[in-house]
Amino acid sequence: MMRQLTQVGLWIGALTMGLPFGLLVVTSLMTAQQTLAYPPTWIPSPVAWGNYAAALAAAPLWHYFFVSVMVAVITSAGQIVTGAMAGYAFARLSFRGRDLLFGVILLTLIVPVPVNVIPMFGLIVKLGWLDTPMALVVPGLVGGIGTFMLRQWYLGLPRELEEAALIDGCTPWTIFWRIAFPVARPALASLGLIAFVASWNSFFWPLVATHSELWRTLPVGLSSLRSSYREVTNWGVLMAATAIAVAPAVAVFLAGQRFLVQGLTAGGSKE
Repeated sequence: MMRQLTQVGLWIGALTMGLPFGLLVVTSLMTAQQTLAYPPTWIPSPVAWGNYAAALAAAPLWHYFFVSVMVAVITSAGQIVTGAMAGYAFARLSFRGRDLLFGVILLTLIVPVPVNVIPMFGLIVKLGWLDTPMALVVPGLVGGIGTFMLRQWYLGLPRELEEAALIDGCTPWTIFWRIAFPVARPALASLGLIAFVASWNSFFWPLVATHSELWRTLPVGLSSLRSSYREVTNWGVLMAATAIAVAPAVAVFLAGQRFLVQGLTAGGSKE
């Protein structure tokens, strides 16, 4: 009985979470008149497939798409590498101030993003990175969540693996790169998925750090598309552009959800 109730609750939650996305897709296939109709129309008739072509013609979405992919892929890879190295160091190496430093890293997780914007903006201005790809990529290469996730993973890694490697003459770097890093694939995949989606959906920092269309990401580009309508917004075209922007993040999440569950619930290899 409890299992059935759990399944019903999960289905209700899934439908509730999926309803906005379904409404987004349906609206993207409506004409301008249908989107403003009252009472609301739930089934588009006729289906306005031309909204997607109109969205691609109204703004350089493919350029925004390329910039977002570049930033998301580089920052995800950076967080995987830096998170794995820092997590392994905090889990396995002993050095003065280790616990205090890890506590400081955990504190950064509760600091709101807008609090960091002013010092980060001043830093990129001094470095000459304003409106450059460096401003979009470098701040996202390191994250406290990656350090925390990988530390917890490596704490569950049997020390016998490392001791056997030390007996064979491996250095700490070799142990990390050839043993610890490959073993943590589920956690690394989870971290990469979280970092990719977070970077893909980021709006505030790209809006502040760039001002030209050359380095505009998709969320910022969608905002400019919304402001381009001076009178009545064509919601069908705008929702079509939004669907194009959301689709890659949804696809990446669906493809990597198995690794996400493994990475968040497991804790290294077991004896």
